[in-house]
Amino acid sequence: MRPVLSTRVAVPASVAWEELVDLSAWPQWGPTLRSAVLDDGSGRLHPGATGRITTTVGLGLRFEIDGWHEDEATRSWSWRVAGVHATEHSVHALTSGTCRVAMSVPWWAPAYLAVVGAALRRIRHRLEDADRAGLGHGPRSR
Repeated sequence: MRPVLSTRVAVPASVAWEELVDLSAWPQWGPTLRSAVLDDGSGRLHPGATGRITTTVGLGLRFEIDGWHEDEATRSWSWRVAGVHATEHSVHALTSGTCRVAMSVPWWAPAYLAVVGAALRRIRHRLEDADRAGLGHGPRSR
């Protein structure tokens, strides 16, 4: 069993999902990330994607998406960073206009839950603040 944290976000699941798959957003909510790029040059995560992240301390690490799931109620992706299975990210649709964003960590890395908690708070604030300001995110703003 993987330790997991989640937060309820007052935006549609599709908006939260776009935040999780848009690499340009990652440094805005990922406390340990400075940048992320995909090998194929696209800016949107997809099944089997590979790329490189740069951490806030300047360390460059390769990553690959090793899990992907999408249905009407739940979307998720997981990855390996530097060959090691890392976090899993998911969005669960709740009522109209709300969702639950969750992240889990490997069983051997419970200390990383502090980082995950900060990321979830940042995601919630970014999305809800943008929604209140009428800026939108994801498909609604494109």
